[in-house]
Amino acid sequence: MLYWLLDLIQVTYDPPGFGVFGFITVRSALAAVTALIISLIFGGRIINWLKGMQLKETVRTDIGLDSHLSKAGTPSMGGIIIILGTVIPTLLWMRLDSPYLFPIVFVVLALGAVGFVDDYIKIIKKDKKGLMGRFKIAGQVTVGIVVASFLYFHPDFQGYNTISTVPFLKDVNIDYAFLGESLGWVVFFPLVIFVITGVSNAVNLTDGLDGLATGTSAIAAMALAILAYVSGRVDFSNFLDIIYLPGAGELTVFCSAMVGACFGFLWYNTYPAEVFMGDTGSLALGGSIAAVALMVHKELLLPILCGVFVIETLSVILQTGYFKYTKKQTGVGQRLFLMAPIHHHFEKKGWAEPKIVVRFWIIAILLAIFTIVTLKLR
Repeated sequence: MLYWLLDLIQVTYDPPGFGVFGFITVRSALAAVTALIISLIFGGRIINWLKGMQLKETVRTDIGLDSHLSKAGTPSMGGIIIILGTVIPTLLWMRLDSPYLFPIVFVVLALGAVGFVDDYIKIIKKDKKGLMGRFKIAGQVTVGIVVASFLYFHPDFQGYNTISTVPFLKDVNIDYAFLGESLGWVVFFPLVIFVITGVSNAVNLTDGLDGLATGTSAIAAMALAILAYVSGRVDFSNFLDIIYLPGAGELTVFCSAMVGACFGFLWYNTYPAEVFMGDTGSLALGGSIAAVALMVHKELLLPILCGVFVIETLSVILQTGYFKYTKKQTGVGQRLFLMAPIHHHFEKKGWAEPKIVVRFWIIAILLAIFTIVTLKLR
């Protein structure tokens, strides 16, 4: 929106220096700063509103984490701050004629709405189970179908809509339409649904310590911003031998806004947290990360980029599977970890919460760097 206004001023009056707003890098920086300012200014007010509405977290007392008892009463549903801090700068600084604008904003708002309903049931209705699993999955699947339809049928993407870069292999791409053009959706649609559902749930599982999911999501968004930028430029995409995606650079603006929003939210969410993002924020963040990766055709890099989220999810799967297996074999269930997700395992071992979070951030940074490096390690 502001891009068009500034462009109109540039064309009409040709003031010196206004041409700089045409650069994606400048608008991305402005989007990040705008998101940070929005999160900082409105974050405190939203937190006070959440307190006034009694939208506060309840903490279980039967899981043996005494350090979490002090978190009781902390406002939840703070993901509203992240959503506002991401969507508003995106609409202000991203080109409104970009084909990526509607679907990525839709993902944030739709999954944020699913998470909001889940949080509402947990907090207001006092039902710790939250939104029934089948309804939550239905919401995530719906979002996946919308994104898949956009990527598959949009005329701007014909010719490479089902193609993705294969990591570590030079001059090798995978085409999900290997069953034929008429049946290309048979593989592609389930893949998109799986990626969006899986990553959004993985971020949700990671959101258990102050600042953990927020920081790791910001790191992933920074890496995605780089991937989007190089994919949208002919020179960089040719040099790196990756798929050239005309217009994909505009997603850099969105990713930068997400980074700024997460940093602003961290102001209130670092230990000891003044607010929790809740499912409102975690589903929106996870879905956005997955959607951007799909839009820049780099979803096969997600296991590396989102390695922290993957480890958290695997720890839950392994813990549950091993417990059921040993219970069936011996009648007494045993556990692989002291507690899952794995960040709670380290809490049980006596690690301080800030130490766990910072160490996971460091791991996320290393994985993000390695993700970028894979563009040449082929």
